[in-house]
Amino acid sequence: MVGVFRRSLSFPNKNPKRPSTAEPPISHHIRSISLPCRSHPLISQLKDGISELQSWASNPDARTSAWLCDGLSRLKNVHDYLDDILQLPQTQETLRQRCQPLWVENLLEDFLRFVDVYGIFQTLVLGWKDEQSAAQVAMRKRDEKRVVLYVKARKQMAKEMGKLVSAVRCVGVPGPEPIVPVGDAELVAVIGDAIEVTVLVSIELFNGIAASFAPRKSSWMGLRLSKKAKKVKAEEGIQEFQQVGVESLWGLRKQADEEVRMGLKKMQDLEGCIGGIENGSERVFRSLINARVSLLNTLTL
Repeated sequence: MVGVFRRSLSFPNKNPKRPSTAEPPISHHIRSISLPCRSHPLISQLKDGISELQSWASNPDARTSAWLCDGLSRLKNVHDYLDDILQLPQTQETLRQRCQPLWVENLLEDFLRFVDVYGIFQTLVLGWKDEQSAAQVAMRKRDEKRVVLYVKARKQMAKEMGKLVSAVRCVGVPGPEPIVPVGDAELVAVIGDAIEVTVLVSIELFNGIAASFAPRKSSWMGLRLSKKAKKVKAEEGIQEFQQVGVESLWGLRKQADEEVRMGLKKMQDLEGCIGGIENGSERVFRSLINARVSLLNTLTL
C-alpha cells in the first residue's frame, strides 16, 4: 500500500534590507504535494466492523436467534469490506510482492475452510427444515413413532454442529507473522482480525445449535451422556431452540388438543428462526466466496 506523508514547512519571510524596527516577520506555510493516505477508508470501516463484532460476542445475555442473525449480518459486512480491500491495487501489490508466499497460501486455505464449513452448514440446515416439517405433521397425527425419528435427528444435528465447531477452530491458527514493510503491517493485521472474528461468530452459531439440540437429560431415552455431550450441554444454547424440548413431544396420544396446539406453535416459531439463520448464513457464505475469489484473482494476475 502506498504511504502518505503530509508535512508542512515554514519559511520566514525575512528581508535583510528591512529596518530592525519593522513588524515581526510573517511566516508563510508551504505544503508538500499530497499522496494517497496510508490507511485507506475501507480499512477503517473494516476495523469498525470487527470491533462491533467483538462487542456483539461479549454479550452473554442475548443468546437468541435474532442475536445470531445480527452477528451473521455484521459478519457479512466485514467480508464485504474485506472483499473491497482485496480489490485495491495497493492491496494486490502488497500480497503479490511483499508478503511471503506461505502466508498468502495459508490465507487462501483459511478461506477455503470457511467456505467448506458454511457450505456444509447450509446443507445441514436444509435437511433440518425437512425434519421440522415432518415432525409437525407427526404431531398433528399424534404419530409417536415419527417423533422418535425427529428426536434422533436432533441428536444427529447436535453431533454435526460439534464437527463444524472442531473444523472452524482449526482456521486461522496463529503462525509466524509475515515480514512486511511498516506501511503494509496494518493491512496484514486487519486481515488477521477478520479471520479471527469469523471464527468467533461461527463458533457462537454452531455451538449455540449444538447446545440447544444436545440431550439435556439422560432419563428421557435411558441414555448416558458422553463427556463431549456434557461439555456441549453445559454451554448456553439458543433461547427459541430450547423452548421446543423433546420432553413435550412424548405421550402425544395422551395430550389434550390445546397442548398439541401449543407444541405446534412452538415448532412453527422455531421453523421461522431456523429460516432467518439460514438466510443470514447463506449471505455470509456468498461473501466468503467473493472474498476468496478476489484473493485468487489478485494472486493470478
